[in-house]
Amino acid sequence: MLWGVAVSVPRIIPGQPAEVVVYDQPSRCPYLPNKLARMPMRLPTRSLRRAEFNQRLEEGDRRQGLLLYRPSCPSCHACIPLRISLAEYQLTRGQRRVQRRGERELRVELGPLMADERRVELYNTHKSQRGLETHGPSTEDDYREFLVHTCAESFEIRTYHQEHLVGVAITDRGTDALSAVYTYFDPAFSRYSLGVYSILTQLALCERWHLDYLYLGLYVSGCAAMRYKATYLPHERLLEGRWVRVERPE
Repeated sequence: MLWGVAVSVPRIIPGQPAEVVVYDQPSRCPYLPNKLARMPMRLPTRSLRRAEFNQRLEEGDRRQGLLLYRPSCPSCHACIPLRISLAEYQLTRGQRRVQRRGERELRVELGPLMADERRVELYNTHKSQRGLETHGPSTEDDYREFLVHTCAESFEIRTYHQEHLVGVAITDRGTDALSAVYTYFDPAFSRYSLGVYSILTQLALCERWHLDYLYLGLYVSGCAAMRYKATYLPHERLLEGRWVRVERPE
């Protein structure tokens, strides 16, 4: 019994493809202190085609490894899916400066998802610097399970300074959108605003590939690590099942 609702795990959700709910229990909220979260984790029975994944993005799903999830917390609605519409977004002056400097001094390449010593080192350093290392450093197996295994069409955006890998943006592709899954970078190169630069690179790929949206994941106004997403204006938020345009800062 979960908050008065009978839960049978695992269970099958019909669809194209069907999904297996592999976990559905209350747990500590990863975004807000002193909150319980419910995030049913669903495993598609096969890899998702672009159109299938695109539909799930439109409905508010996020991906973690092979699993999909969508917050379903009964007493809290703080997690709000957020996306940028390419047709309406214009870079700010500051973002153009970041973009120009990156284009001068950095190198970007695309490639398949992979795990190696350098990526795990960067990932752990990034988590540690931001106070996100709650269970100790991740191993290469941990990294692979979280960021390499996927149920969608996924790729890396790799950022190099000279010959050194300094940032990685894990990205998913749908029919008309990219989805920013997870970005980490070397704090020693903070002068390049690598988090911003990764989003600008994803936006540029959307434009090059004639895609309509970049999904930035969940926005939680009370979570400091999530607030940067609201600065990309205008954007759209999924509110009560409808994507709503937001033009002004909170």
